[in-house]
Amino acid sequence: MTHRLKIVICGASGRMGRRLISLAAQDPQLEVVGATVRPTSRLLGTDAGELVGIPAIDVPLSDQWPAQAEVAIDFSSPEGALWSTQHCFHRGIPLVQATTGLEPDQWAAVEQAAERIPLCIAPNTSLAVNLTMQLAELAAKALRTAPGGVDVEIIERHHRYKEDSPSGTALHFGRLIAQQLDIQEHVHGRHGKTGQRPAHQIGYHAVRAGDDPGQHTILFGMPGECVELRVAASDRDCYAAGALAAAKFLAGKPPGRYQMRDVLGLTANAD
Repeated sequence: MTHRLKIVICGASGRMGRRLISLAAQDPQLEVVGATVRPTSRLLGTDAGELVGIPAIDVPLSDQWPAQAEVAIDFSSPEGALWSTQHCFHRGIPLVQATTGLEPDQWAAVEQAAERIPLCIAPNTSLAVNLTMQLAELAAKALRTAPGGVDVEIIERHHRYKEDSPSGTALHFGRLIAQQLDIQEHVHGRHGKTGQRPAHQIGYHAVRAGDDPGQHTILFGMPGECVELRVAASDRDCYAAGALAAAKFLAGKPPGRYQMRDVLGLTANAD
């Protein structure tokens, strides 16, 4: 029998966690062996399969780490991300870290794990989003010498339950573009009499409404013309499928920091 990769889903009771459980349980290459939640969760002990509306898979939601895990995906909270990273680090387990909203010191702690384990830090696991990131880099590079300069604005829209603003994906778009345009100033929203827009800054605008799974628009504005890149998800399965692909990709890889670009076979940079 072909070996099935034993996977643990961290943040199992959340929207993404539930989709991951559902898709992983149907994947012949994967076996869900753990589904972790916070110790205070009212769902502790619930079978992960029954939680997502499929037959029971004999994996209860737990606040304990499963002994047989071979790879992990984390879509939880900043505190949960540190917890899962610590367990993976000490056990030598590959980790797809897709939680956003961490503070700089928390990110530093997560990134250190790459010294011992294969680690994919993925602010967004969608194929379309990662492709758009590459297009944004290409656009920024091409517009370095645009007559009159270029203004960059990033507008993102997500469901009302998202706790961090702007999204980790929007911030990553900004970092990639800033590297190409040598921009240092990042502004989050505008209000009041702010004066003329400075030439060298990236603006971020976060919209929270309904159950939107995610939209990002990157605007490059120039005198007389503009370029817009827009990417949108219609449901969360695109993120779940990407995360599962990343987990399979990391299995057997040497320790180090990986990106979704590596998983998806996209080129390393826009040059």
